[in-house]
Amino acid sequence: MLNITVPTLLLDKAKCLNNITRMAEKARRNRIRLRPHFKTHQSAQVGEWFRAQGVEAITVSSLRMAVYFAQHGWQDIMVAMPANIREIETINALARSIKLHLIAVNIETLQALARQLQHPVNIWIKIDTGYRRTGVLPHNYQDLDQLMAFIASQGRFVFQGFLSHDGHTYKQTDKEAIQTIHNTSVYLLQQLRRRYNSLFPQIQLSTGDTPSCSILEDLSGVDEIRPGNFVFYDLMQQRIGSCAYQDIAVCVACPVVALHPERQELIIYGGSVHFSKEAIMLEDSSLMYGEVVELHPEGWSAPLEEMEVVSLSQEHGVVRASDEQLRKYSVGDLIYILPVHSCLTADLMKGYLTLEGEWLEHLSGVPAQRQLLV
Repeated sequence: MLNITVPTLLLDKAKCLNNITRMAEKARRNRIRLRPHFKTHQSAQVGEWFRAQGVEAITVSSLRMAVYFAQHGWQDIMVAMPANIREIETINALARSIKLHLIAVNIETLQALARQLQHPVNIWIKIDTGYRRTGVLPHNYQDLDQLMAFIASQGRFVFQGFLSHDGHTYKQTDKEAIQTIHNTSVYLLQQLRRRYNSLFPQIQLSTGDTPSCSILEDLSGVDEIRPGNFVFYDLMQQRIGSCAYQDIAVCVACPVVALHPERQELIIYGGSVHFSKEAIMLEDSSLMYGEVVELHPEGWSAPLEEMEVVSLSQEHGVVRASDEQLRKYSVGDLIYILPVHSCLTADLMKGYLTLEGEWLEHLSGVPAQRQLLV
């Protein structure tokens, strides 16, 4: 049995490898590139599992993350966040040593990069196809024409293409709705490729969110997909329909620190600093912050009935349980909980313990001196 004394993020390597293999095979069937988003796992060791499936290009969400994975041998890295021009020194250091892809959504960013870049970088224009977080609207040809003309005039820019992120699929639980969102994005991106094809004949199209990439079989019409959460999945993805419970590859082991049978609750050492405050609204409008599973030698079970995390404060968690379930636990026992959002949970937990007893690092747990460019 694993020696656990504090909240610990467990990783089922077999499930994780199955998730990676399934997505890589889907990309191959669709003849598109899988450029997985590494923001979910942020682990050099987990990243190596992708190499076995032929993955050579990756996505990250920060320059710090790009530095980390560049130090671990990744040479084709996209930072899928509008370029932060205040980090120009890091941008130049990365561009000197790897194939760096940056995102732009406005002319000011491109102008600043043009003035300060010391090495060529690959530029993508982000298109807002409906998520309404950031990006250029697909029919805003005034801004798009200006951006494209400026890119064409700069010697240090290598224009790659247009990309989108369909984050609004996370609000859906219907396959047809997710299919419609995906089809709309692909159509809008293809329109832009046709409009600017004479200026840039090799325009690439990039999209990808875990719900679309997991649920849909036909992902053709683009050149690459960038899902990330699929490596672990979580309760949110299970609710959407992206995965089954048996695909969720992480759970949090938490010590039981108090029992309150009079109110059918037990208290765990495991709060928002471990899980985040992400929650799922249930049919009765109550919030659920995690589901309880049992750990067996071969992995964990499906969620137990009549047990769920109903409240989180900073270090405490409250699990409500039936009398029958409550009688199974004593103070000092471990309880195992599937997270609502594995990306945030992994970032907060700063490392993984595999079921085989191996510790895997997470970028957030790496000392700052190891994150510097060499």
